[in-house]
Amino acid sequence: MHIGMVGLGRMGGNMAERLRRGGHTVVGYDRDPSLSDVSGLQELVERLPAPRAVWVMLPAGEPTRQTVHSLGELLEPGDVVIDGGNSNYRDDQEHGARLAAKGIGFIDCGVSGGVWGLENGYALMVGGEEEHVRRLMPIFETLKPAGEYGFVHAGKVGAGHFVKMVHNGIEYGMMQAFAEGYELIAASGLVKDVPETFRSWKEGTVIRSWLLDLLVRALEDDPGLEGIRGYAQDSGEGRWTVQAAVDHAVPLPVITAALYARFASRQDDSPAMRVVAALRNQFGGHAVESAKGADSPGADVAPPAV
Repeated sequence: MHIGMVGLGRMGGNMAERLRRGGHTVVGYDRDPSLSDVSGLQELVERLPAPRAVWVMLPAGEPTRQTVHSLGELLEPGDVVIDGGNSNYRDDQEHGARLAAKGIGFIDCGVSGGVWGLENGYALMVGGEEEHVRRLMPIFETLKPAGEYGFVHAGKVGAGHFVKMVHNGIEYGMMQAFAEGYELIAASGLVKDVPETFRSWKEGTVIRSWLLDLLVRALEDDPGLEGIRGYAQDSGEGRWTVQAAVDHAVPLPVITAALYARFASRQDDSPAMRVVAALRNQFGGHAVESAKGADSPGADVAPPAV
């Protein structure tokens, strides 16, 4: 098949390469001229035979919105746009309705696989009309891992990114569980070889997984993780998952706690924990540590009667 690929970064570039290796013709466009096959979206559309398929692989939000809107002005009835970024499913619904009014199809595709996808394949979670998904199946078959699994047509427009959002929420919880287990084992003083302990879990245990394999790999590179600052950014999907849980009154205590743990990781000196420390000092006379460059008179205050 012929397909246009907009966005040739780490993910988009590798996906374009996997498609080319699979025998497809890819016309790529990126703001970086050294990566691009064409000068702009207009030329990309002109280079593709009708009915066209254009895959957008850009950051969620305004970059994707602007590109989808621009393609809506350039494409013709019968063409299809695929959004493979991490867009909000509500944006997908708006894009799908806007393009449908012009006779242009829209597919939202959640993609998982990261930097390993070029060789191992990408897990694909798509939403859209059956006719559009069926037409693009040769593309999906090439991108997905070999074998039975790795692809799902989850439902109508928005369903693909919705399940990818939940997938990433689950990922938050799993990573947080590994992180907390690591910290407890390392703090115990009982375990002589923490990396080897995690390595031993790679076979025969119920928590064996690709995430465990990646943690073992990280510990092999840096056994104490001393070269990494304990700061974790969050992508939009984690927040959106928690927001969706509120909308549908579904309790997500693990995923929510994992998201909040990432917020806490960005605070060198948590204001909330300052309040906790101050209150503990006030009611129980517990010592408090001074902030950098400041005295902490509370540490010397005699405990009040309680």
